[in-house]
Amino acid sequence: MKVKFYENIDDKLLKFAVIIAKSNGKWVLCKHKQRTTYEAPGGHRENGETIEETAKRELIEETGAAQFSIMPVCVYSVTGKNRVNQTGEETFGMLYHAEITKFHAGLHSEIEKIFLFDELPQNWTYPEIQPLLIAEYQRRNAANFPPQAKTEKTGN
Repeated sequence: MKVKFYENIDDKLLKFAVIIAKSNGKWVLCKHKQRTTYEAPGGHRENGETIEETAKRELIEETGAAQFSIMPVCVYSVTGKNRVNQTGEETFGMLYHAEITKFHAGLHSEIEKIFLFDELPQNWTYPEIQPLLIAEYQRRNAANFPPQAKTEKTGN
């Protein structure tokens, strides 16, 4: 498995969005209903969506985020066969950072539960990918939001 980082790439190549989410200084991670491991929220881009719309939708669906700020960090790629890439060819996604300030009461997706961690766990769903995405986010110091970060509110 090989992970690379880019400043930008042709938008039509972006197939995934992964969001490094925090709330009150804690890491926000998800546990899928069929797994015992943890993962950052994220997923596939749907037809007709911008990659930012994908990131917002996945964040809301997988964490129950009701109010949040979100910003892009960088483009990443993964080369190698895995659960979501059967061919092993290089696939591209956009890495985001979100600060969640309010959650909805329930989740309505394949995610069973969200967890707030002071320290990152070791039990990852994608251990060859997600720790590298978090390390790149930390390296870029994305936690220091610029003033143009957008605050979103959903529903209720």
